[in-house]
Amino acid sequence: MVIHVGKPTAVAQEPGQEEPPDTSATGAGDRHRLTALQGLAALSLDAMASVAYGPESIVLVLAAAGAYGMGFTLPVTLAIAALLAVLVASYRQVIAAFPDGGGSYAVAERHLGRRAGLVAAASLILDYVLNVAVSVTAGVAALTSAFPGLHGERVWICLAVLLLVTAVNLRGVVDSAKAFLLPTALFVGSILAMISVGLFRDGPVSTASAAGHASALGEGATAVGALLLLKAFAAGCSALTGVEAVANAVPSFRAPAARRAQRTEVALGALLGVMLIGLSILIGRFHLQPVEGVTVLAQLADASFGHNAAFYVVQFATMVLLALAANTSFGGLPVLMGLLARDNHLPHVFALKADRQVHRHGVVWLALVSAALLVLSGGDTNTLVPLFAIGVFVGFTICQVGMVRHWYGRRPGGWRTKAALNGFGALLTGVSAVVVTATKFTEGAWLIVLALPLIVLAFEKIHRAYGEIGERLELGRVPQPPHRSHSLVVVPVSGLSRLTCQALTAARSLGDEVLAVTVSHPTVEDRRTAEALRRDWELWKPGVDLIELSSETRSLGRPVSAYVRTLARTHPDAQVTVLIPETEPARLWQRLLQNQRGSVVAHAVRRDTDAVICRLRFRIVAEAEPPLLDAPFTAS
Repeated sequence: MVIHVGKPTAVAQEPGQEEPPDTSATGAGDRHRLTALQGLAALSLDAMASVAYGPESIVLVLAAAGAYGMGFTLPVTLAIAALLAVLVASYRQVIAAFPDGGGSYAVAERHLGRRAGLVAAASLILDYVLNVAVSVTAGVAALTSAFPGLHGERVWICLAVLLLVTAVNLRGVVDSAKAFLLPTALFVGSILAMISVGLFRDGPVSTASAAGHASALGEGATAVGALLLLKAFAAGCSALTGVEAVANAVPSFRAPAARRAQRTEVALGALLGVMLIGLSILIGRFHLQPVEGVTVLAQLADASFGHNAAFYVVQFATMVLLALAANTSFGGLPVLMGLLARDNHLPHVFALKADRQVHRHGVVWLALVSAALLVLSGGDTNTLVPLFAIGVFVGFTICQVGMVRHWYGRRPGGWRTKAALNGFGALLTGVSAVVVTATKFTEGAWLIVLALPLIVLAFEKIHRAYGEIGERLELGRVPQPPHRSHSLVVVPVSGLSRLTCQALTAARSLGDEVLAVTVSHPTVEDRRTAEALRRDWELWKPGVDLIELSSETRSLGRPVSAYVRTLARTHPDAQVTVLIPETEPARLWQRLLQNQRGSVVAHAVRRDTDAVICRLRFRIVAEAEPPLLDAPFTAS
């Protein structure tokens, strides 16, 4: 008889099918999932913060063509906003078709094959990891710009910010959303207020922030080529990073998860589009010129509000949101890694969830890799930015192509229009990926070109390893009926004590035949100890033979494992078990006083034999606690 404990397993859902009702919506676990507003705070920080560097990326490219080139800021931004609309519409469909999350990975795996899905997953992983590093370094750069004395400590400040974000996410995605809701609202409110005020200005109120800084504007240009516009478009598309995060983390939302995620995606797209277009209009309205050492956003705040408290509020909100934009990765990547682990492309430990619906192993892994990037880059944003947008463009393109296949295969009403929209989006993002890679190749983009296939190869190797394990375990087949074998239990001992008695008692309960073994060495002191143990054993008469294993070296584990191998050869039909008795002190620090003999023996037996290993723990309780009735043991 098979007894099932817990909730029934969820039934797989076909693309386009209505999401089944979640009967656990009012359960205890649902409060650890996101509402639409919380999802906007937890998963959109990357996209929201990109308005701080997206328009600036456009301006810096167009500035090469002088004031004439700057006039194309709004057309380029409108093209990016159009692409944003295409992506939002596409990812709304992705959310409906793939409510289990995964975004580009899920789409590509279903419609373009496993290899394409792995490429999409690898690109998303690179994007998420780099997003953490770029966001943290950009936020800290804003801080050190205001307080230059902290510049030498920027790496430690970056690590401290990363530790803060990691700690909040380990408490759960809802806690992270609540913690970051206020900074998100402050940033969005300040940007929208700046745009609203700026639209009513006839000219800049103040240019104090740019005063004394060298202009980065080119001179003498009277024409703008298609290549320059294409580079500006590709550079500005960095503002679209993070749009895919909601689709990757659909399971993190409360039921109905898909509909909540769709509303979050639309709200994200609307806010991002309004902010990008509004900032672009202000750039043209104030005839802004890029200068060295001052961000475009700072100049716009200066021009709209003046160099007053409102200016510093915008700067502070930008600094905080940039530093916390890493939270988007912590919301999306662990879910994606859980799906990859479910499909045997990553270690299964990444699929485990803690009590608060947290993929803790994914969160910790992301934090460690990001910390390594921060240290290697020296906390310098410019070192990381050239690597940033390539991964997300690759994911965008694969997802769009996959959705074209999706519409062609299902052919619902209006499918040609939807497929054409996705195809156009794939063309735009594909061109952007090629342009960004080509223009940034020598600045570090070659690392992404190299890392992407290496990650895919790692996925394949892990998948093959799990396949081999499954084949050996005969997973998916009905095994033979279990049968009883003669059981031999080997108990390593070093002296007589209550621990020895407990070990032999447990061994006789487990096996048909029990053998106690002790390892002796050819020194005078060790021979005396072995002889004393033999005399005491004969006086004790436990009913178990004591076998002395002689070792010429000081080795402890190898003689035991060699004896176990001999038993396995001489008793091929018997099940050999090694029961290792160990003490477990009441206090953690007291465990440092143990000699770790049990661990040495267990490692040797596990390495050299196929025997079952049992670790019997004899708990030494404090005097105030009641005495133990038995000693538990664990098998491995």
